[in-house]
Amino acid sequence: MKKYKFLFCALGLLLPGTGLNGFYLKSPKFFWSWIQLFALIGGVAGWFLLKEYRFQSAPGWVLISLGFIAMEASWLTTITFGLRPDEKWDAQFNPQLDASQATQSRWPTILTVIFSLILGAGVMMTFLAISFEQYFVSQISEARKISQ
Repeated sequence: MKKYKFLFCALGLLLPGTGLNGFYLKSPKFFWSWIQLFALIGGVAGWFLLKEYRFQSAPGWVLISLGFIAMEASWLTTITFGLRPDEKWDAQFNPQLDASQATQSRWPTILTVIFSLILGAGVMMTFLAISFEQYFVSQISEARKISQ
């Protein structure tokens, strides 16, 4: 069965952290896709913990960090595999194809790579900004407690 680079990249871009792109390339038994999926589920649980405890939950921060890493890993693999030369893609994932059926990356594949880069960078900057803000807010509140 032929593996399409665009479908892999679209899964990584549109459903980040679910591991579906890894399941598509390898199989439902692919270990790292399961790890990515569980990390994303943990990230969602972490978000609910943080909302409930007003961003003061250490387990919530750990879990949401795992979900963040799962999403970023998905976008990074989309960029990495999307920019891979078609010959290397076919040699690894489509070795049974002859030259007439070779993969030809077109603009949709390149656009998924571009949008993965944009989303990955945007989400990373947002996550870091919120994390640092919460860290400094907690330091200020602790300093006020000590000064009183």
